Amino acid sequence: MTVDFLIIGQGLAGSLLAWELLQRGCKVLIVDNNQENASQIAAGLINPVTGMRLVKASEIDTLLPVATRCYAELTEYFQQPFYIEKPMLRILRSQNEASYLKQRLADRNYQDYLTAIEPSGSFLSSFGLVQQKHTGYLLTQPLLTCLKSFFIAKNCYRTAVIDYADIKLGTMQNWLNITAKQIVFCEGHQATQNPWFSWLPFKPVKGEILTLSHPTTLPENILNNGHWLIPTAEQQIRVGATFDRDNLNTLPTEQGKNELLAAARTLTSETSIDVIDHKANIRPCTADRKPFIGRHPEYPQLIIFNGFGAKGSLQIPWHSQQLAEHLLASHALPHSCDIKRHENTHYAG
Repeated sequence: MTVDFLIIGQGLAGSLLAWELLQRGCKVLIVDNNQENASQIAAGLINPVTGMRLVKASEIDTLLPVATRCYAELTEYFQQPFYIEKPMLRILRSQNEASYLKQRLADRNYQDYLTAIEPSGSFLSSFGLVQQKHTGYLLTQPLLTCLKSFFIAKNCYRTAVIDYADIKLGTMQNWLNITAKQIVFCEGHQATQNPWFSWLPFKPVKGEILTLSHPTTLPENILNNGHWLIPTAEQQIRVGATFDRDNLNTLPTEQGKNELLAAARTLTSETSIDVIDHKANIRPCTADRKPFIGRHPEYPQLIIFNGFGAKGSLQIPWHSQQLAEHLLASHALPHSCDIKRHENTHYAG
C-alpha cells in the first residue's frame, strides 16, 4: 500500500490533520495504538482569556473563527453536534485579579470577550465576577469516534503499536507493508520517546478530570475559579483539571480526586456529589507553550505535529491548515510554531 502521508496517532491533532489532507485529495493512512490518549479524556475547553492576569490567548482572533468553522463543518458532515458554545462565569479570587479585570474592561481589545457582572445567588465573591464570552467545549471523544469510523470506512486506518525500528527511511519511507512519501508524528506525550524528535523541549503535564453527578440543576454557564466546571448534562458535570509535572503516569489519584471534589463543592455549594468517572492522562505541553510543527533537520520526510497542551481544541484546526499548506504547497510555517526555532539550542545533530 502506497500513501502520501503516514500519520502516527489518532488524537485530535492526527485526526484533524488527516481530515484536512483528505479534503485536499491526499492519500493518507493513520496508525494508532488504540490506547486512551489525552485528547480522548480532555474537556476540550476553548477559553479566549486565561490566567490570573486575564490575558487574551495569542492569535485568538485568528484561531477561534477557524476552530468554530471546522467543528461546524464536522457537525454538518456527521449530523451531530461537537462544539458546545457556553459563556463562562469567572469567579475572581484575589484583589490582583480584580485589578487586572479593571484594566481589561478598559481595553477595547477585550470588549468582545469580557463583561463584568454583579455577584448574585450562589456565586458570591469579594473580588467580583466576570462573564467570559466566546467560550465553550468540544465533545472530543464523540468527534474522535466519528472520525475513526470515517477513516476505517475510507480504508485509511490501522491499529498497531509502532516500533520505530520498523521504519525505514529513504526516497520513500517504509513501515511494514506501507510505503509513504512522508511520515507525520502526532503522538502526544509519547513523542518524548521518538528517536527523531525527542530532542525538542517538551514539558509534559499530568492532568486529572472528574465526571460527577450533581443533585441540583446548575446555571447554563461554564464555571471557573482556578478550576473549571462544565455542566455536560442534566445533573451531571465535569470538573478539572489538576496540574502535575512530577508524576507522569496515567493513574488517577486520591489526591487529584480530593482536589477536584473540593473545587466542585466550592463552585456549587453542594456536598452531595457522586463520582461517576475519574480519568488521568498526560498533556504534551512545551517549554515555550507553543506547538511543535515542522520537518526534522536531517530527515525532512519526517514531520512532527504536536505540543498543543491544553489548548488543542482551539489551536489544532488552524495549525492543521498551516501544515497542509506547507506539505502540499511549500508555504512557510509560522515561526511561532516551527521547530526550527529550537534547532540551534536543542538539536545535537
